[in-house]
Amino acid sequence: MFTNSRFYSVVANKCPRCHQGDFFVKSSAFSKNFDQMHSHCPHCGENFTPEPGFYWASMFVSYAFYTIYCLLTFFIFVQWLQIDLDYYLIGLVPTLILLTPFFFRVARRTWLTLFVAPNPKVA
Repeated sequence: MFTNSRFYSVVANKCPRCHQGDFFVKSSAFSKNFDQMHSHCPHCGENFTPEPGFYWASMFVSYAFYTIYCLLTFFIFVQWLQIDLDYYLIGLVPTLILLTPFFFRVARRTWLTLFVAPNPKVA
């Protein structure tokens, strides 16, 4: 049941329609060509680029993920563990830079998943 959800396709780098074909060419977000996507699903043929400029709005999704990450880590490290704010900020900036490829990929998968209805029986 979990493999037929939208959440699964976002987390597992799978097609939002059939949940079997890979969304990005490489499975790791931390490889050299982390941004290369398949143009169509290798399994069901779903078009991963419905129109030119489709993924511009995924920047806002990425921004939301960055904001959630910053707030979550702030409450954990500064409020709960009582780490000094200066040390938190010194550690936050490099982690945000290192997590950029991860948030880029998750934002794109999330954005497409909002517009494609899941249909695991396809193909």
